[in-house]
Amino acid sequence: MRSTDPAGDRARGRGKGASAGLPLRGRDREMAAVREDLEAVRGGRGAYVVVEGAPGVGKSRLLAELDEMARRFGFDVVSVRADELDQYAAGAALQSALPPADDAHRAAAATDDQRLWLLDGIADALEARAQRAPVAVVVDDAQWADPATLFVLRTLPGRLAASRILWVLAVRSEAERPTVARVREDLERLGARWLTLGPLPQQELLHIAADVLGTRPSPGLARLLRGVAGNPFLALELVRAFADADAGTGEAGVASLPHPGIPAGFRRSVAARLDRLPEDAVRLLQIGSVLGREFDLGTAARMLGRRVGSLLSGVEAALNAGLLSADGPRLAFRHDLIRQALQENLPRAVRTALHGEAADSLRGIGARSAEVAWHVVMSGGPVDDAAVTTLTTAVRELSPSAPDAAADLAQRIASLLHPHDRRRTALLTDAAEYLGRTRRIHEALGLVDATLSDGPEPLQEACLRLVAAEIHQAAGDDAAAMTHLQQALDLPELPPDLRVRLLKTKATGHVYLGDISAAEQTDTGLVEAAYRSDDPAVVVSAMVFQSQTFFYRGRLARALELAEAAAGHAGTESAGFYLRPPRIPALWLAMVLTATDRVADTGRILREGQREAEARGLGWSLAHWHAARACALLEQGALDDAAVEAEASLMVADELEITRPNPRAHSVLALVEIRRGDLVRARDHLRAAEADSGTHPRRYGLWVVLARACLADAEGQDGAAAALTGGFGDGEPTRLLAVGPSHWPGIVRIALRGNDSSAAQAVSDALRTLIARDDSQQIIAAVRAHVDGLLHRDPRALASAITAYRSGDRPLALAAACEDLGELLDTSADTTAAIPHFEEAGELASASGALRDHERIRRRLRRLGVRTGAPRHPTTGPPGWGTLTESERKLIPLVVDGLTNRAIADRLYVSVHTVNTHMKHIFTKLDINTRVELTRLAIERGAVAGGAD
Repeated sequence: MRSTDPAGDRARGRGKGASAGLPLRGRDREMAAVREDLEAVRGGRGAYVVVEGAPGVGKSRLLAELDEMARRFGFDVVSVRADELDQYAAGAALQSALPPADDAHRAAAATDDQRLWLLDGIADALEARAQRAPVAVVVDDAQWADPATLFVLRTLPGRLAASRILWVLAVRSEAERPTVARVREDLERLGARWLTLGPLPQQELLHIAADVLGTRPSPGLARLLRGVAGNPFLALELVRAFADADAGTGEAGVASLPHPGIPAGFRRSVAARLDRLPEDAVRLLQIGSVLGREFDLGTAARMLGRRVGSLLSGVEAALNAGLLSADGPRLAFRHDLIRQALQENLPRAVRTALHGEAADSLRGIGARSAEVAWHVVMSGGPVDDAAVTTLTTAVRELSPSAPDAAADLAQRIASLLHPHDRRRTALLTDAAEYLGRTRRIHEALGLVDATLSDGPEPLQEACLRLVAAEIHQAAGDDAAAMTHLQQALDLPELPPDLRVRLLKTKATGHVYLGDISAAEQTDTGLVEAAYRSDDPAVVVSAMVFQSQTFFYRGRLARALELAEAAAGHAGTESAGFYLRPPRIPALWLAMVLTATDRVADTGRILREGQREAEARGLGWSLAHWHAARACALLEQGALDDAAVEAEASLMVADELEITRPNPRAHSVLALVEIRRGDLVRARDHLRAAEADSGTHPRRYGLWVVLARACLADAEGQDGAAAALTGGFGDGEPTRLLAVGPSHWPGIVRIALRGNDSSAAQAVSDALRTLIARDDSQQIIAAVRAHVDGLLHRDPRALASAITAYRSGDRPLALAAACEDLGELLDTSADTTAAIPHFEEAGELASASGALRDHERIRRRLRRLGVRTGAPRHPTTGPPGWGTLTESERKLIPLVVDGLTNRAIADRLYVSVHTVNTHMKHIFTKLDINTRVELTRLAIERGAVAGGAD
């Protein structure tokens, strides 16, 4: 894929029939539509156009006219054109057409997974350009685009909908690649304009002929033009055949036929033109048709067994015939239909043999592996050792930016190898791993099962089962993961390093399953050996594992110490660690901090950790960073910001096409909506969370249990809610620590309302155990006092909890304790003592956006004769400026100042995906679609200064 000349497909050859400067015929309706979209983008909103049609119908010519019109309108045009050989290319051609990002840290992205780095880099560049001038992104022959560019085209048009960008794709009607079909579907959902170029009417073809000939075509030529089925390129070729042969005779201003024998079929027409060329030119064109639309003359010469100099006369003849052009460093066919016709005139056996020879020749000169891979695949095999090495390199180069395409290529290569070739199993193992990073989880696991059924040798089987286990763990099916791990460990003669990896993954699986004793038993010297390793990732992994076991045993101080050591150790290493969440040190540290008195530190840890993860190419982890931040913000009572982070988590997972169960994000959204009072939306989020956790609710599924209990309680289903609290009723702190401490009193409250004192007592017992093991955290003592106050209806315990909460950062926990104490005092002889506690609880609930809680407290106060005002939280009331949250208001002055979303994120020290989510909310609340409209509204309201401080 390459940047293209604005002239697009206009003939660049030196033949007499060159069509440069000819008017565009028969597409007035389409050009009017394009003009309308260009005007809309100039007005401030994004637009999308898909140009579809058969080869030769004029897609590229229409794009060339669009390009010129856009430049006249002041657009910055980013134009790329795909080639058939790009289908296995690594990286994104669209990225190559843009200048590199200014921030150098992103250039250091690791090679593990570059999808996020790729998306953000292109998004930042386009958004920055759109701030200066409207932008047109034009992709020609998108059916052949490299996988990473197609991934970008699926994702960024929606993300950048508010920017002044026109997205234009030209694609062949018969495009069969599934990824191309998904791009078309996604653009259709965004409301793309569809321009289907059909055959031109006969009258327009006559105009084209007159444009080329300079005079009206004869009746005989007009009759022949009917045979091109309205295809303008074929019409041009037919007319050019006369001009090239000096066949026109001008009689009364009419071009006539020299003889009636001109062939109607285009392939035969091309063959006839070859007959008039010298043999050197014919052989060059035939070899070139196999090499691709653009080809290197030196490679063609080697395949012909000739020196480049001996082909100069053939090159000259092909250029003069208008079949090739030489505008760039490589020769190029003037239109791909010409190349296809030449190639299809070769016998199939000859074509496949030439593809194999082309692969050998290109590999010999160090050509890009994707180009070699395409020729090998087209040759159909067999493949030698050198070819397999090159193909494997192509797969691994492709995997960081397009893991699904890399998996497809690996499977295709494997099909060329003997069933018992060891390299075949290795390729299929890689393919399963790459598919495991995408939404094609079931396909990945099916590939594992099929490969295992072939009976691989023990070492390869163990590697394959490890991949399967990691996929199952990532998908939340820890039990299935443990089955694969145990079967792998039972295999004989495994290398020590592989056995250690299997044991580490198994120990982590036990942690996920909540079986800390089994995790500790799996250790048996594992941690000690890890600390002696020269691999920093192994050392960090051991620290995190130890921290996890101490944490779930309730030894929070030691867990925090180890988590901070792991994060610090990881921060001193230049290489990224391939650790799955929550084993990434900073992510795990944030989870530990959320359960301690230092919950306020989670924001800084997560911001710094996420930026480092992005710089290291760990984009697949981004959804977990946002989910962790959502949980921490919920713990701190910041409901609006918690919801934004949860939405960002889901948005990023969707953009990166990651099928990772995300029940935490959906559960946080459910809990937020319960607090706000929108139980319908809470139910929707709970259904999504339950679907995410599936039948394996052990890990993040406890968040689902909590959300389910809270919703059932809010709906008045006391008995059902109490039954759901059994998920936390084993008397051990392990499961309780899976959710933040501020939620623990709520579990007890729900259980008591449902007359399930045993579940409430179990939570109290777990807290007692927790404090006995580690009494270093004031929040744990506060929660224990709160729980004891609820369990024993003890006002002094509740008052103690309130005092302890006041020195912390959990306003909703304080509000709940105040309300609980008020409720208890309301039943006493002196009900007036309850009033100040209810008032404080109401103020805290209102400030946090817990509108349902506030309304409940207002009703209690009214019964006590106290009138209070409605909450003034910004999410109340009809959509409009007054409903914007504080975080959303901070963005607006920066938008007015012309900052991109990335620049806003840097200024406010948040993730760009958080900014994207805030911007989406702002547009929805204000009923606008673009940054231009937002700027206008802000200036009109005088809401420009002060928001960014």
